[in-house]
Amino acid sequence: MTLLRVDTSIRTEGSVSRALGDTFEQNWLTARPGTPVRRRDVGRHPLPAEVWPQSVSTVWTPAEEWTDEQHAAAKLATELADELLGADGLLLTAPLYNFGVPTQAKAWIDLLLTEPRLSPAKGQQPLKGRPAALIVARGGGYGPGTPREGWDHGTPWLHRILNDVFAMDVRVVDAELTLADVNPAMAELRELAAQSREQAHTLAGKVAPELAGIVAA
Repeated sequence: MTLLRVDTSIRTEGSVSRALGDTFEQNWLTARPGTPVRRRDVGRHPLPAEVWPQSVSTVWTPAEEWTDEQHAAAKLATELADELLGADGLLLTAPLYNFGVPTQAKAWIDLLLTEPRLSPAKGQQPLKGRPAALIVARGGGYGPGTPREGWDHGTPWLHRILNDVFAMDVRVVDAELTLADVNPAMAELRELAAQSREQAHTLAGKVAPELAGIVAA
């Protein structure tokens, strides 16, 4: 049984999404001792920007006409797909950047979708029913009644990909106001931020064994 962990934050020290991912991973391993954890850190090691268009172009280019760049792109797409398809569960951590999905996360998913086994155009869902945890950290407040309600365009998109395109069994764990501790203008929100982080860590600890149980079943 393997857990694939994909981190997308450009931060390492102080990253809330990574910290929540750690809580989930620890509780997953408590529920499933000895589970191998495979890691893909596209936050610290981004996928090359030129790979996706090269991989997309292989769809309409006969294989015997592929360039070296297309072969390399297809190879990387296959490698990423092998990692995901070979995992029994997925842990994806993703902060909200500029109201949307991190470039690093988008590049990972875009490349996966060029792989024939995961292409929506093929109508195949080999990941159907597999557990996935989507860990989200938002610097501000985007909840109901806030000035920026509805400005989070990242979480719905990621959930759409994991739940509807890949047909995985998804749980979302999110924390808000994560910039309050470092932004003086948000100082009055620090208590709420701490509460949000605490609740998110509690939820991460709860959903980890639930998703591990899906694998066990």
